[in-house]
Amino acid sequence: MASEMEKKIDHLVGKLIDDYQEGKVIDKIKNFEHPNREKVVDILEKLQKIIYPGYYRNNTYKTYTVRNSITMLLEDVIYNLKAQIGIVLKYSPQYEHADAETITLAADHITFSFLDKLPKVREYIETDVQAAFDGDPAAYNKDEIICTYPGLYATMTNRIAHELYLLEVPLIPRIMTEHAHSITGIDIHPGTTIGKNFFIDHGTGVVIGETTVIGDNVKIYQGVTLGALSTRGGQSLKNVKRHPTISDNVTIYSGASILGGDTVVGKGVVIGGNAFITTSIPEGARVSVKSQELTYNYDSTHPIERKEVEMDESWFYTI
Repeated sequence: MASEMEKKIDHLVGKLIDDYQEGKVIDKIKNFEHPNREKVVDILEKLQKIIYPGYYRNNTYKTYTVRNSITMLLEDVIYNLKAQIGIVLKYSPQYEHADAETITLAADHITFSFLDKLPKVREYIETDVQAAFDGDPAAYNKDEIICTYPGLYATMTNRIAHELYLLEVPLIPRIMTEHAHSITGIDIHPGTTIGKNFFIDHGTGVVIGETTVIGDNVKIYQGVTLGALSTRGGQSLKNVKRHPTISDNVTIYSGASILGGDTVVGKGVVIGGNAFITTSIPEGARVSVKSQELTYNYDSTHPIERKEVEMDESWFYTI
């Protein structure tokens, strides 16, 4: 005789099976595999070792030369990335009904096209490390930046994912950037285009949208949003420039929000903390929130005191 627990479980299973027949989107069982998140993250970690050959030890392989180590890492990445791309290509209308041979050939071509971009990715990351060192007096050396800075990790992940995004690989770029988001608190869509010498200082709460374009020598602080002015249009806004363009040599301080696809921040602009911007800013401008008023209320025996925060050119939003 079935126990009371078994009866309860059987009843719940029946209810769930019935619920699966309701035709919800989440009920759909696709006739192909889904990408393996753990495999994608493992690929990302191996790519990190290839990008920084002297910083992240390869414990999987017992090798004695850089050439041997990189060879084995690349072989691993090629095998697994081709497999994962082969799975996700079926999400693309172009390959939805393609046969296995077509998928295999496409995955092979995309994998090697992506890997050919690694020297370019490394070139840009080298400038990101330098930008972090030049821009942060708290950095003792570049090793500290490479090993510990969340902004650099999020930027590296974006640079890798962006190349896959440009090759129109579904899902995998987003899995990579959302992994970086989960461990750094920095949310950069893989569609974001980022120039050289990019530095995110502190980083927690940074959000950068898909169609954002960022120039060279840009520095941003925690809590910055480079977002869309409105998402009410939903899917009708797909492939529309929804996020701002940030020109070269711009600094954006903490808590600032810059929104809209037509918004262009000109070269050399400095945007102060908590600014809310929905229109373009001319080259060389300094943008700040109107002087704030501090209120002091000690206790019932003292009157409320108010004082304006004074702006001092020598410490304009320095953090």
